[in-house]
Amino acid sequence: MDRKRETTTLAVHRCRFVDYAPSSITALAYPPLPLPSLKGKKKTTAGKQPLKFGLLAVGHANGNIDICEWMGADRESQCSQAWVVRKTLPGPYPSKVDSLAFVIRHPDDLGPDDVPTQADLRLFSSGGGSELIEWDLERGCIRRTITSQGGSIWSVAANPSSSSLALGCEDGTVRILSVAHDTLTHSRHFDRVKCRMLSIAWGPPVPRVRSQTQKDTATDSSDDEDEEDDWTDSWLVTGGSDSSLRKWDVATGRVIERMGVDKVRNERTLVWTVGVLGDGTIISGDSLGNVKFWDSRTCTQLYTFTAHGADVLCMAISPEGRAVYTAGVDQKVVQFSLVKTSSEKGPSSSQWTQTSSRRMHSHDIRALAIWPPYTPLPGAHKRQFPIDVAPVLASGGLDMSVVLTPAALPTSTVVKVTNPLNTSMEATFEDAYHRKLAYVVPGIVRVARGARLVSCAREAGLSVWRIQKKPDETAALSRELQDAEEQEPFAGGWEKVLEMDLNVHSNITQHEISDDGKWLAVSDLYESKLFSLRTDERGQVDLKRIKHFSAIIQAHIPASSTHVASTGAAAFQFTPDSSKLVMSTALSSYILVIDLTGDKPRVLRRFDQHRMQDSIVHDRVIKGRAHPLEPKINGHAAVNGDTDVDMADVEAESPPPSEKSDEDSDSDEEDVGSTAAVVSVDRIAVSTDGQWLATSDNRARTHIFNLDLISHHCVLPSFPRATQTLVFDPMHPSVLLLAFPDNTIQIYDVETRQFPAWGKELGASLPKRFTYAHDPVLGASFDPPAGAALGGRSAGRTRYILFWGATWLFKVSLDTSVRTGGRAGKRRREAVLATPGGPMATPGAGAHGPHGLEEDRQWRDYKMVTQYRPIACCAFLSKDELVVVERPLVDVLLTLPPAYFKHKYGTS
Repeated sequence: MDRKRETTTLAVHRCRFVDYAPSSITALAYPPLPLPSLKGKKKTTAGKQPLKFGLLAVGHANGNIDICEWMGADRESQCSQAWVVRKTLPGPYPSKVDSLAFVIRHPDDLGPDDVPTQADLRLFSSGGGSELIEWDLERGCIRRTITSQGGSIWSVAANPSSSSLALGCEDGTVRILSVAHDTLTHSRHFDRVKCRMLSIAWGPPVPRVRSQTQKDTATDSSDDEDEEDDWTDSWLVTGGSDSSLRKWDVATGRVIERMGVDKVRNERTLVWTVGVLGDGTIISGDSLGNVKFWDSRTCTQLYTFTAHGADVLCMAISPEGRAVYTAGVDQKVVQFSLVKTSSEKGPSSSQWTQTSSRRMHSHDIRALAIWPPYTPLPGAHKRQFPIDVAPVLASGGLDMSVVLTPAALPTSTVVKVTNPLNTSMEATFEDAYHRKLAYVVPGIVRVARGARLVSCAREAGLSVWRIQKKPDETAALSRELQDAEEQEPFAGGWEKVLEMDLNVHSNITQHEISDDGKWLAVSDLYESKLFSLRTDERGQVDLKRIKHFSAIIQAHIPASSTHVASTGAAAFQFTPDSSKLVMSTALSSYILVIDLTGDKPRVLRRFDQHRMQDSIVHDRVIKGRAHPLEPKINGHAAVNGDTDVDMADVEAESPPPSEKSDEDSDSDEEDVGSTAAVVSVDRIAVSTDGQWLATSDNRARTHIFNLDLISHHCVLPSFPRATQTLVFDPMHPSVLLLAFPDNTIQIYDVETRQFPAWGKELGASLPKRFTYAHDPVLGASFDPPAGAALGGRSAGRTRYILFWGATWLFKVSLDTSVRTGGRAGKRRREAVLATPGGPMATPGAGAHGPHGLEEDRQWRDYKMVTQYRPIACCAFLSKDELVVVERPLVDVLLTLPPAYFKHKYGTS
């Protein structure tokens, strides 16, 4: 990589030998929107409010579920990074995900235009077995399970009012589960038929009809009556394995009508997907590639389209209900639109037409979802959406990537339609550019710099490779040339040194290898394991598990009824000298500092700061803290029940979490044991001198600890987004870099407890090519020092920061010699260069110059490299040696069965 004024030469190890196997996408789900109120208490104003974006749940064939958050601000309708994975729910090992369904926990608490947040939602999944799983989205674990009582679950659908779940089962029955008031119980089951229920969809809800007596009673009742009684479900439709669809009466549980689809040579046709529109139109997709539209009143066929060459597996309906998208085995996404046509009988009429098709995947498409989601409502209660923002269609399948596509209709030409993905000016489904979310998972690959080891975790195993050193060229030239013919040139290379399979209860969540390659920590959701690695003279690695490591950790996690007994980790980090291991517990949010220097590991301290309930107000301001510069902040560890624990005290009980200091009593906090916050501390960084520890959770709170004193140091202000990566500067160990998934950064000096001016200038001068990059930043690293001393600096060489995402490397200099245009810019640049203090201390001018002009915007030397993709990990081995771990799509697709292909020409 090079700069315009200075060239940086790096030896890059392109590691494509890592056999990381991303898992196929089998299900997608967006949360539903609350139903409009029929009582007139809440009026809908969705057409006037800016469009908000909800969560995206991505189910995988290995049982994991990714929870993705929209990275744009509240009032921004465009975001280049779109949805970014913020949490992964580890599935039981082994397992898979076939169906996903969101429901609103308390629909009455939300207005008709509110977008449910994570706290408002419940997530259900099924994986081909007879159990339905409800997930705890806050803790990232299974909340409860319930059996279907009807064999394997083939399909799951939630009703529009989020009060019931319908399960299509193996034994030919539809089971109705009640999820009202945060419950999960069996309600009833429908009549049994002789086929599998492959797909299911609810019909439009209807206003509840009340008698005069009920109306009088409702008038006399309190005003806080449940509004879920306003709507009632009348019917639902199922697609079966016997070449038919069935319309069911919800009240009686009996079949109203049966609709048959086409057959070939008397073989059964499978109806893989069904959908219902607000006017009652039923849509079906089957194994012959046909998409059919049905009249629900007469149960007769309206339209049929042979749109696909093979099975139609999934379907999505546009927010307004005027477009339908289908996809399946032939890798195509087909759009059907409701087109207005002239008619002799009336001024105009509409009919469904196949309007467009796109091939955006290289293999089978298993799932479709669209935001905003569609709710089948009667015409009088039809929901209105902003017409100037295009919906976003998400699709996923065997090629592992979620594809996002703007899906505006061509008729939306009254106003300029915004493309939320910022991929192109066009926003229609036919013309807009789509984008793929990277299938690489951050943290799946680790690099041990000193030992030159690369590790990669699988669902239940782990592999380690060694990167061989290149011979010293100077020494090679000084050798005698008489044996040159017998010497082989150095081919560079690697060797696998370790392959291990673990006994786990869930998929592996985290692993970490120490810098010297002597320690390896691996964890699933429920248990952490620590291994000691020893390399012999031949380079072979011997593995030894540290016994009772999980028990040592368990002794320092207070028993609580709010979380199950678990020693699993959300994050690991070894100190640079490998003397300590820092871990955050997965379900209880503790930070443990573990000493590894003795005969067996010893927990030095447990920190509870991330469990504080009242740490933030309005997601921005820290509450209940003393001034950060007051000396007593270092004693804050005792406030939250932090305890100093030695191995001699293992059998002793930890002090009760309700113990408080004077500082705690002043903040009016409740007992931590009873009101502990549910967070996931998923980012940990340790400074190169081993003094500072930084931890960040999914509530955008970052705490700093002093490892020399084993005490809490300070807490940073909360940011709008949770931190994506934390890294300390090796030459200035107190300088902490925080990078966020919207590709913004913050620089914080933990020793002085302030944001330095040069860090603010650095963040303001980043080019749009970086901040608007479609893939979010996954990691960052400062330019390593040339010598062993931390304070060493290469003479005449400008330092830089290297950021990396899935498809790019971005190098930006730390030199404050920023450039601007014109004579004024030259004078300002000369003034900056003349400022004493050096590059790391020089404050820059404003981001837009004294007059706020864009052409005066400062910029620094940078370089964007896009030839490596997709990148699973990027790390320095030395000053001039870089490891880039790639997992090309071509290599991944070779592990899959052949994709569907059909000759169009030359066939008989």
